[in-house]
Amino acid sequence: MDQRPDIITDADIENLVNLFYENVRQDEMLAPIFNERIGDRWAEHLPKMYAFWGSALLGKDTYRGSPFPHHARLPIDHAHFSRWLELFNQATDQLFTGEKADEAKFRASKMAELFEFKIDYIRKNGMKNLM
Repeated sequence: MDQRPDIITDADIENLVNLFYENVRQDEMLAPIFNERIGDRWAEHLPKMYAFWGSALLGKDTYRGSPFPHHARLPIDHAHFSRWLELFNQATDQLFTGEKADEAKFRASKMAELFEFKIDYIRKNGMKNLM
């Protein structure tokens, strides 16, 4: 019998975010981009991610902001989004199973798809006000 819980608490969100970003920081493709952008400010970044995912998955009213502008000018493409999603899904599956875990993976896939589309659109059209 599977002993993994579903995502139901703030601690679950923190565990998921921490494992995911630990893997990102060690990933050959993603680490250079994240580490260059975030540098030594991970202690500042992670609580924002807890708030984002807590709002998205647990209905918390804790996240304020718009995540896209922070990603719009990064040197990333489809391969980066695919790898990001692969690591997110691996972290989710390692820790959790259930309806919320499935929702987390679905929301991550839709966010990656939307961000990739918007970044591609900006690059092709030279848009600056889309952010």
